[in-house]
Amino acid sequence: MHWYKLTPLDILMLRDAKPFSPQERAWAGSVFPPNGHTIAGAFRGILGDKKFQIIGPFLCYDNTGHTLYFPRPLGFDQSTPLVPLKWEDTSHHLNSALWDESQPCPLVKPKQKDKPENKDEENNYEGKFRQYLPFSVVQQYLETGKINRDDWKVTAGSHEDKPWEIETRSHNTLEEGTRQVKESDGYFVENAIRLHQNWNLAIGINQKITTPATIRLGGEGHRVIVEECPELGEQWQELQKISDGNFKSASKSIAYLITPGVFERPHTNKHNQKVSLCRPYPWEWKLKDGKFVSMATDKPVPISCRIKDKDDRSIPAPQVFAASPGSLYYLNQPQKLFQDNAESSVNGWKQLGYSEMLWIKYQEITEEKNA
Repeated sequence: MHWYKLTPLDILMLRDAKPFSPQERAWAGSVFPPNGHTIAGAFRGILGDKKFQIIGPFLCYDNTGHTLYFPRPLGFDQSTPLVPLKWEDTSHHLNSALWDESQPCPLVKPKQKDKPENKDEENNYEGKFRQYLPFSVVQQYLETGKINRDDWKVTAGSHEDKPWEIETRSHNTLEEGTRQVKESDGYFVENAIRLHQNWNLAIGINQKITTPATIRLGGEGHRVIVEECPELGEQWQELQKISDGNFKSASKSIAYLITPGVFERPHTNKHNQKVSLCRPYPWEWKLKDGKFVSMATDKPVPISCRIKDKDDRSIPAPQVFAASPGSLYYLNQPQKLFQDNAESSVNGWKQLGYSEMLWIKYQEITEEKNA
């Protein structure tokens, strides 16, 4: 893989998956970071018909050096990790609660084994929590299964809680020969994305690109500078090495989803029609076999793309719903995915950067005595 830094020269228009037409009081939203289809479409401009695979996109902070950033793991209540109730000892006060065992196990705060000396300080903390974690914190998370409290705090001036701003821009169309806005189709509003200073996008591609180069990304074709950045590749390889080692463990593990997870499977409905269903965790993971235990996720991410019909015309493809980046999956032991098989039909989503996971070897949670 070759790693590149993408630096926007202007705002980005990255339309969300909601239907849009510039009618009266219409709003066009933006989604960020961009999905794999948007990135692949942008790189088609310089790679042409070459087949390529991407990893990401991720965020990158460029200050004294280039640092990969990953979405916040969702299995935390502020800085406190949540664990499946089944993984807690029987003395936990919620073990007497009734729950539907055909559904993922409830997540709970671990029973305190050591009371931290600064618990009041943590409860009274009014600062911002990181919504994106730097490489060093994610590396520590993969190695130890833990994230220190202080590592959740936003570094001053870094915008780690939200590395971009949303700019709202209105568009008017005037009646011909007048200075009045058209009554129909005359007004609509777009939300654009502007990255904060020193923030960029990072992408891995299995194709060598001569840089610097420019691509057009998103709606309106705003330009982005592409620069090779081996430093990002070194960081990714280090995380992959740790993750692969954790995957080989036969013990309790956590799968950390770092890009939108498309878990789609064809089904036949009661009318004998073929439909595709999406759900927030892989279809090959079964609760009944005792391996998959629980998950922490957020609302689904709608993804719309385009396909070619039999006449080679571009038409909208059926919408899919991806699991939110940052989702955590708790398993009694690591389990492979169909997407990891190059011959699998679901591998196409992985080639576009979706459903990328890092594996963490679960460590029993104990409260820290010092922050």
